[in-house]
Amino acid sequence: MGEYSSKAQSVSWLFHVSLKVLLVVGVTESSSECGMAVTPSTPLVSFLERLQESALESFGKSKLDPKTYVDLPLKYPLSVTQDAFQKLPRNANGSVSVHDLNRFIQAHFEDAGDDLVYLDPHDFVPHPVGFLPKVKHPLVRAWALQVHSLWKNLSRQVSTAVKAHPDFHTLLPLPSSFVIPGSRFREVYYWDSYWVIRGLLASKMHHTALAIVTNLISFIQQYGFVLNGSRAYYTNRSQPPLLSAMIYEIYSSTGDMELVKRSLPALLQEYEFWNSDLHKVTILDAQGCTHTLNRYNARWDKPRPESFIEDKASASKFSSVSEKQQFYRELASTAESGWDFSTRWMRNPPDLTTLATTSVIPVDLNAFLLGMELNIAFFAKVTGDNSTAERFLEISDLRKKAINSIFWNANMKQWFDYWLSDTCEEVHVWKNGHQNQNVFASNFVPLWMKPFYSDTSLMRSVVESLKTSGLLRAAGVSTSLTNSGQQWDFPNGWAPLQHMLVEGLLKSGLKEARSLAEEIAVRWITTNYIVYKKTGVMHEKFDVEHCGEFGGGGEYVPQTGFGWSNGVVLAFLEEFGWPEDRNIEC
Repeated sequence: MGEYSSKAQSVSWLFHVSLKVLLVVGVTESSSECGMAVTPSTPLVSFLERLQESALESFGKSKLDPKTYVDLPLKYPLSVTQDAFQKLPRNANGSVSVHDLNRFIQAHFEDAGDDLVYLDPHDFVPHPVGFLPKVKHPLVRAWALQVHSLWKNLSRQVSTAVKAHPDFHTLLPLPSSFVIPGSRFREVYYWDSYWVIRGLLASKMHHTALAIVTNLISFIQQYGFVLNGSRAYYTNRSQPPLLSAMIYEIYSSTGDMELVKRSLPALLQEYEFWNSDLHKVTILDAQGCTHTLNRYNARWDKPRPESFIEDKASASKFSSVSEKQQFYRELASTAESGWDFSTRWMRNPPDLTTLATTSVIPVDLNAFLLGMELNIAFFAKVTGDNSTAERFLEISDLRKKAINSIFWNANMKQWFDYWLSDTCEEVHVWKNGHQNQNVFASNFVPLWMKPFYSDTSLMRSVVESLKTSGLLRAAGVSTSLTNSGQQWDFPNGWAPLQHMLVEGLLKSGLKEARSLAEEIAVRWITTNYIVYKKTGVMHEKFDVEHCGEFGGGGEYVPQTGFGWSNGVVLAFLEEFGWPEDRNIEC
């Protein structure tokens, strides 16, 4: 985070995970990278991985979603189910017939998602008072109300069966209701929830937004960090740390001081997790200044259970156990980034087996942590804890300097991810040429943070860089310029990336930045609207090269629902509106 002053060293306790956090996370096994520990699996998850492999053998790969099999709730104790599975008749090659496996699954499992209960949120009303006052166009307003109504379709709570028999489920019990992204994503997800909450606040659904945050805080209290999602197989990793941003938005909307008071200890604990040795990187810059920055790094060295068969197939090119373990860590760490998958993380794109996410110091993660530091400082100040507020302002200033020193490229006017040579070094020495100078939307995420969007001279440079980057397309901002077939690459655009860039541009106050922000938002709203009219659903991602087309690529079929897409559309319409005389067409 910058060269340490003696005053800043007083906060060094924040950069080490406490023994309590390590015990809570339950790390017991050794792993492949620098002796890093991994999170043990559960017997249920291990059995469901075997079931997933049997399903592949029996049913074939066509239309098989491996996540379905690790989401199946048991009807009977695991020992009974395993015994019945062992007794299934098998062919000469060891596979089970389609008929017998189907009968076994029907007899011993509920359907995936049956341990979730649809919920009618009590703060939902069809026509909220004060809803999107700037939307004057009747067709756009009618559509916005349809998007608003989707919160009812996506609201869930954990069934009583999960609390009665937690060992029958990979779904984790949660204290409150929540909003799912949609389709195969049947549970609450970490970073998705930020944009869901932005949409809920536009929909005046403050109680539902608060309930989501309550669940995420409960993860910290139990595991020491916010899980990727509410499944037993997600306990080995987190996702982009946006909980403090969710709390800030709810507080700004409601003035809920009690939320801030009960959140602050959890946020401090989450901050420790992100600044533990697992994620922390110390780097010496070209001027001889020492900085602390952070990376994604999952506690995992096996195939991801939700993609078990695919990960094993991808790893088959490696001959040694240690190489496979490291590749599995890279897959899980990329999932922790939220960008699963992208050429951004590959040493030799587009070869997935060259993923090296743990060797990347990412621009966006460090921008998010800067935001967390500023939010903690703000929350500490409003609750009267001035010493913590001062500490975190100092820390945030050090991180801002680190971001500029390690990521900023004065020639390109962008922030670039930095590649590490050896992740096991205690102190890394900055080397020229180690910035990843490929263009990704993440290169501009620092714009979302006040220390950058409030710098007028910087913003003018970055706006010009964004305009000439090649990322601006007919229907929004592309994720990258490389068409690799992976979903976090060209030509896909994602709601969170549109929103972060647009909001940063907007908050700068510059006329040209606001104009660009509105242009991006209008294109994004338009393509969402056209796709909805064509398909009757909201989509997870969009093809920004072609207005009115949803996105594709990646390891699963395109998903609908869709939490963060709904949230960003509503947030954009709240900010920019839609005049009655503006057409909405590609």
